[in-house]
Amino acid sequence: MRERLHISLPVIVEGKYDKNTLSQVIDATILTTGGFSVFNSKEKQALLRRLCAHGAIVLTDSDGGGRQIRAFLSSILPKDAIHPLYIPEIPGKERRKSAPSKSGTLGVEGMEAALLYELFYPFSDTAPKREEGEKITKTDFYFYGLTGVENAQEKRDALALSLSLPRGMGATPLLAAVNLLLTPAQFSDHVQKLFE
Repeated sequence: MRERLHISLPVIVEGKYDKNTLSQVIDATILTTGGFSVFNSKEKQALLRRLCAHGAIVLTDSDGGGRQIRAFLSSILPKDAIHPLYIPEIPGKERRKSAPSKSGTLGVEGMEAALLYELFYPFSDTAPKREEGEKITKTDFYFYGLTGVENAQEKRDALALSLSLPRGMGATPLLAAVNLLLTPAQFSDHVQKLFE
């Protein structure tokens, strides 16, 4: 078993089972939203604002509920402080559940440790740091037809699936995710191969 990754930023997940799964992979402050209860809990919102004022990693399920919680967190936390992570859409059900979720896909708690390790590695203290300014931009997305053209969503879905990210992502969240996974040179090579 690998040593847990030390992550300095707090990590926000939906529930206690997600937290249990992640705590096997990362050494970090892991905060839970309590699912949809965060929408009505002023105390929970205040706690998240206070603890995440200087940055937080947000990892929710890839289903509709996870997207709603992620959007809500984006509305109450400083936008430039949020680092979104996404799990792939993997069909199945968690061991503790008697039936699959409505979407039929695994949530954070059902992800394999190796996949979570890969997702969090760029945020670990041991990961090599990228040079400032070395980013994939919206202009790059436009150049490759990932935004601003008629079939951009189809192309974004293809790119997302090729990187084990969920389909249906808008240009901005996909750009943030791709910047965590690829350098500009890797992105260019990957997209050219994908769409040739």
